[in-house]
Amino acid sequence: MCALQIKDQGAQSPATARRHPFRYLANLSIGRLILWCYFVWYCVVLVRYFDPSPRLWLTSLGLSLIIGCALYLSTTAVDKNQVRLDFWKTLRLFLMPFFVSSFAAMVKGKGFILIFSPHPGEILIGAAGCLVLCCLVLSMKRLYRTPPISPESAADEMLSPKVGTQPRNR
Repeated sequence: MCALQIKDQGAQSPATARRHPFRYLANLSIGRLILWCYFVWYCVVLVRYFDPSPRLWLTSLGLSLIIGCALYLSTTAVDKNQVRLDFWKTLRLFLMPFFVSSFAAMVKGKGFILIFSPHPGEILIGAAGCLVLCCLVLSMKRLYRTPPISPESAADEMLSPKVGTQPRNR
């Protein structure tokens, strides 16, 4: 289990996200934003260092299936508390090993230090992509933010009769 757990407050159905992509971004949790930034970084490396070798992609796919199954089993096969994962969480358990193994294979021997390219321009492109995504998410959070309700106005709202409703006779 990861020592750092991030509470996922931005969960919504994929159907809702397709209809309202800006609302999806507005409800995106910190944890999911970090995962999207990982994906942006991966895409920058994929575009620059793509290798069409079927062996690389089949190996990554095989590792993804093996490790994804192990992650799924370790996540859902708990002793007393049976955990059920939705489709997207399960998919991420399989996609992450695929991305990690293909990333490692694409950059092997290219002078990378951890995940960082030896070319500063590529690092800037990846960082700029993540920054654009973060700014977009922050903008959507501000755009779709609901104003906070003060305790006084909440009490007034609870006590005042709703429009179009009649008080009950007792």
